[in-house]
Amino acid sequence: MDVDIDEVTVTVGGARLVRDITLHAGSGRVVGLVGPNGSGKSSLLRCAYRALRPTAGTVRLDGDDLHALSQREGARRLAALPQESAGEFAFTAWEVVEMGRLPHQGAGSRTTAEDRSACAAALEAVGASHLAGRSFPTLSGGEKQRVLIARALAQRPGVMVLDEPTNHLDIAQQLEVLALVRGSGLTVLTALHDLNLAAAHCDTLYVIHHGRIVADGPPHDVLTAPLLAEVFGVRAHRVPHPVTGTVHLLFDRLPPT
Repeated sequence: MDVDIDEVTVTVGGARLVRDITLHAGSGRVVGLVGPNGSGKSSLLRCAYRALRPTAGTVRLDGDDLHALSQREGARRLAALPQESAGEFAFTAWEVVEMGRLPHQGAGSRTTAEDRSACAAALEAVGASHLAGRSFPTLSGGEKQRVLIARALAQRPGVMVLDEPTNHLDIAQQLEVLALVRGSGLTVLTALHDLNLAAAHCDTLYVIHHGRIVADGPPHDVLTAPLLAEVFGVRAHRVPHPVTGTVHLLFDRLPPT
């Protein structure tokens, strides 16, 4: 499923957070948003999962205006993991995953065999079947993220939107979560703080600065030393990863002017 964000602007309380942003995420591709804190990444993603309505512009899923779809139809097509999604639910991991089936159920309907099958398959896909009976608040950060990704997979969407999915995870958990996202087969739109993780796991990057797109393309082409100096205020040294060959960045401070 394709995602197209067309000339989206977001203004809140008189402040323009996002300015005329246009981007495309092709079916099955992983598209990353990178930029400094406060650049507009989260505001743009909130438009993409309907937590925020754009002041101008349109978000489209396979050509259909997302904000014109019913809540149920929108949730059947798109699943989201906001930054605040990993709350202390008073539920088991299985019950959290079951929430992903709500868009497919009618009012007052009971869980079906198809729902149970979808939940079991989602937990197995993320390697979390053994966590099904555990209380969600007792899980580690990485385990919680796996369960939340399973919830998204149980929705059977075409698109997954994630806002900083590796926050508060150790490096092994970060790699694990991004590998799960990468292997999902879904169209993925994600904001990432770590530029090296973004370079390794995304097909395309969009760099956002002061609410605007200032660069886009494959990570190797986008993450240049001049751009990183301008946008992030650091000096970057590009080296190839010794195993994957992808661009890897080493940073130090810019020399004083």
